[in-house]
Amino acid sequence: MAGAKSNDKARNLYAPAMRYFAVVADLGSIRAASRELNVASSAINRQILWLEEALGLQLFERVGRRLRLAQAGEILLAHVKRTYSDFDATLAELDALQGLRRGTVSIATVESVAETLLPELVSSFRRKYPGIHVSVTVTSALEAAKLVEAAEADVGFTFDPPDTSALTVSYHQDLPIGALMAPDHPLATAEVLSLSECLRFPLALPAVGLSLRSRIDASMAQIPGSLRTYIEANSLRFMRALAREEKVIGFQTEIGCEEDLESGRLVFKPLTDLPLQADRLSIVTSARRALALSPGMFFNHAVIALKDRLPDNDAKMASTSAKMSAME
Repeated sequence: MAGAKSNDKARNLYAPAMRYFAVVADLGSIRAASRELNVASSAINRQILWLEEALGLQLFERVGRRLRLAQAGEILLAHVKRTYSDFDATLAELDALQGLRRGTVSIATVESVAETLLPELVSSFRRKYPGIHVSVTVTSALEAAKLVEAAEADVGFTFDPPDTSALTVSYHQDLPIGALMAPDHPLATAEVLSLSECLRFPLALPAVGLSLRSRIDASMAQIPGSLRTYIEANSLRFMRALAREEKVIGFQTEIGCEEDLESGRLVFKPLTDLPLQADRLSIVTSARRALALSPGMFFNHAVIALKDRLPDNDAKMASTSAKMSAME
C-alpha cells in the first residue's frame, strides 16, 4: 500500500504529458486511459500530440483499434519508468528525513537464493526496519539482471550476470557447482566427480536459460559422445525432488539445498570440470542511478549477512581444487 501511494505522488509531480503518455502506452488506448485517469480523451490526445510535435517523432502506431508503441515511444517509456522509480526513491528519502522510516525495496532473485538465503535476509532486515515495504520477484538469472537494468528492481541476486555498463556487480562470491544425488547412489561414495562420470547415469538438467545450464553445456562440449538427458526443468527444487525420489543426478551449488544436505537426504559432490568449479553468485545494482536510502540500507544489510553466511567458500574451493589436482 505504501508503494502505491508513493507511485501516485510521483505521477502527480511529473508532467501531465508524460503521465498521460505512460498510461496510454500501458493500456494501448486513449479511451481506456481516459477512464483510468478520469481525464477527458480530448485532453489526453492533445498532450500526446504535443509530445510528438515537441520531439518531432511518432510515439504510437495505430493497429486496429489499439495504439502500439513506436520505437521512439519505447525509448521514452523506459525514461518515464526510470523517472517514476527515481521519484519513489526520493520520496522514501524525504520520509526518512521526517523520521517515518518508510520506504520500498524491490528485489529480483534466482530461485536458489529465494529458498534459503533471501528469506533470512528479508526477515532480519524487517526486524530492524519494519516500516519498509519489501517486494520480491523470483525469476531466472538473466531476467533478474534485466529487471535491475530496467529500474524495475533495486537489487538483484543472480549468477554470472552479463557484462554490461548498465549494471554494477556490488558483491560476488564464487561457489562450486556439484552433482546432487541420493546417499545410496552408486557415485555417492566418490570424493569428487567429473561430468563424464555422471553421464553414465540418468540426469536432471537445468533448463536452457538458467546460468547453471550454460556452464554445464560448456563442459558437455568438451566430452565426446552423445548425451541422453533424463529430464530438463527450470526449477531447482523439482530437480532435487527427482534426485531424492528417482535416483537421478542433479546439478547446482550448495545454495538452496542446505536442508537436504544437512538431513542426509542428498549428498553434494564437487565436479572437476573447469567451467563448473565456480558459479559466481552476485548482487547487482544499477550503474545508472544511485540506490535510494531504503534499498541502500537493504543492500548493506545483505552484504554483511552474506559475508558472515558464506565465509569459508574460498577455503572450500581451494581444498577441492587441491583434491582435483591430486587426481589428475
